[in-house]
Amino acid sequence: MLTTVLTIEDDVAIRRGVTDALKMSGYGVLEAADGVSGQRLALGEPVDLILLDLSLPLRDGLKVLDAVRRAKPGLPIILITARGSEDDRVLGLRLGADDYLVKPFSFRELMARVEAVLRRSPERSDGALCLALPGGVVDLAAEDVRHDDGERQALTGLEARLLRYLATFPDRLVTRDELLVHVWQLDPNQVQTRSIDIAFSRLRRKLRDDTRPPRVLITVRGRGYRLEACPCATSD
Repeated sequence: MLTTVLTIEDDVAIRRGVTDALKMSGYGVLEAADGVSGQRLALGEPVDLILLDLSLPLRDGLKVLDAVRRAKPGLPIILITARGSEDDRVLGLRLGADDYLVKPFSFRELMARVEAVLRRSPERSDGALCLALPGGVVDLAAEDVRHDDGERQALTGLEARLLRYLATFPDRLVTRDELLVHVWQLDPNQVQTRSIDIAFSRLRRKLRDDTRPPRVLITVRGRGYRLEACPCATSD
């Protein structure tokens, strides 16, 4: 599947050079010239990595970074900045940027950093294919739940996608907005839905996790959800 990079940069010459370099290296490219349209693309399109300038018209790059990081905590972001101040770079990293480049930079250095960040990005991980439950297992390859007493429950496509995504980030809080973007493929700024609550309720019943409190699909009130399930043990 084609890896897509979103470049948010107001300097036309730099943006053109970056996008040309990415295309020549085999990446899909989206681009924006200001913070507002860049943030809209970042939240609404399937993007694998963002190259984000800090000095943007309409919305500052740090504000875009903060908004994207809240909605998509695992999405890799590289800052591109002319700001020489160490404070700006440190603030960007504290807000969740994965790396930064200071202008002027070579396209060779840019591509090296893009490849390095993508390699270590958790969103590139497929997660576990089998999850151990109290009294059973989830087989994500077969998309079903198998309980120790012999009962077997098929997962819907949505339920399997939801578990796969949660399994990519074991024991980490996953926000509702992140689930809407990555599992439901909806823009959280444009929808209000109870589909997440309904999906978790049905999934808990299939996992026999509809206890008080649940042991596998943990709700963090007002923030999101966390999966507490280990990959199945494998024998050598």
